[in-house]
Amino acid sequence: MSDLSGRIAAAGWRVTVVADGGPVGDKAPNRAVPDGVTIIRTGRRVPEGERPDTRAYLDSLCRLTAQVLRLPRHDLVVTMTDPPMLALAGPVLAARHGAASLHWCQDLYPDLLPVLGVRVPDLLLRVAGHGMARALRRQDGVIAIGRCMRERIVASGVAADRVTLLPNWPDPAIRPLEKAGNSVRRLLGLAEGDGRFLVAYSGTLGLAHPMDGVLEAAARLQHSDPSVIFLLVGEGRGFAAVEEAARRKGVRNLRRLPWQPADRLAECLSAADLHLVAMDPAAEGMLVPSKLAGVQAAGRPCLFLGPAGSEAAAHMDGCGMVIDPFDGAAIAEAVRAYAAAPDRCAAEGRRAARKAEAWTADRAAAAFVGLAERLVETRGAVRPLLGRPLPHA
Repeated sequence: MSDLSGRIAAAGWRVTVVADGGPVGDKAPNRAVPDGVTIIRTGRRVPEGERPDTRAYLDSLCRLTAQVLRLPRHDLVVTMTDPPMLALAGPVLAARHGAASLHWCQDLYPDLLPVLGVRVPDLLLRVAGHGMARALRRQDGVIAIGRCMRERIVASGVAADRVTLLPNWPDPAIRPLEKAGNSVRRLLGLAEGDGRFLVAYSGTLGLAHPMDGVLEAAARLQHSDPSVIFLLVGEGRGFAAVEEAARRKGVRNLRRLPWQPADRLAECLSAADLHLVAMDPAAEGMLVPSKLAGVQAAGRPCLFLGPAGSEAAAHMDGCGMVIDPFDGAAIAEAVRAYAAAPDRCAAEGRRAARKAEAWTADRAAAAFVGLAERLVETRGAVRPLLGRPLPHA
């Protein structure tokens, strides 16, 4: 959001970001607000450690909608998928402003809820699904971050010419760095030239990221290949469960680091010899694990533990492998093969970096601005349904 909003503002747009939470100064974000961007928060502070449930998501949806209804006129209303079902509010908010509506789909709800283990009565799930499909059909445009997601959205009845494929991009701060002198490796006790091979999972670890196969692989390798170390970096609901399972299995070659600040991201990703990206096969078409873009920007090969027909799997050509996330033996064998072939790691890492260079935040923002201009031009003659119109930004 920071990457995109700042670049849209630099292109001459007035950008307002409405977010849940307390004031901007409350739990200050890692990055400064870009020039030309205004952040408006609903004022609701989330207690430390609170996990959102269905009611919390509905409350958030109501707060965000109420806040946007009070804003002066804008030309384009963009909704995202956090909280889930926010797309339902998009056409209503756009009608209030006489604006174009665009849904930027990061996750496809409510279809994803059962995959995440959220228990929803079948009738309610069907009603929510029909409501979401109807809301997406009413949008002037929908952005899908993956090919498989785009196909699923079109299959729900959204006109194909309204769905734009615009993948997420790597953080502009990420670049390949040498392992020599890497402070993260030193923190883990990995000395230069000691031959240790570091396999990392970095980012959010949620319920749609199965790790059973990774734990089995770690258990297999801790005796046969003691030079292999597994590292988990980040936050998410899944970390506690993985750590507890590792303790029960007696896995001792697993290390853990908390979420790293933005200025250390490149060094943290570059500390690994090989990265892991996991995705539940049942989530195909509903999400795209965008952490893969950061891994490739760091110039490291990757094992994608997920469905072979997904968007992420298509990016593995020449710079990684696709493996069943539940096949611990296959994961262990792949890690062993990479550890024994440093030249392969280097070559695939270079190819990964070249892939990342082809789709940057600048290029994505230019595509987004072009789409926004077309949508606003198409809707230019439409006037607000509620209230008096204000001058265009």
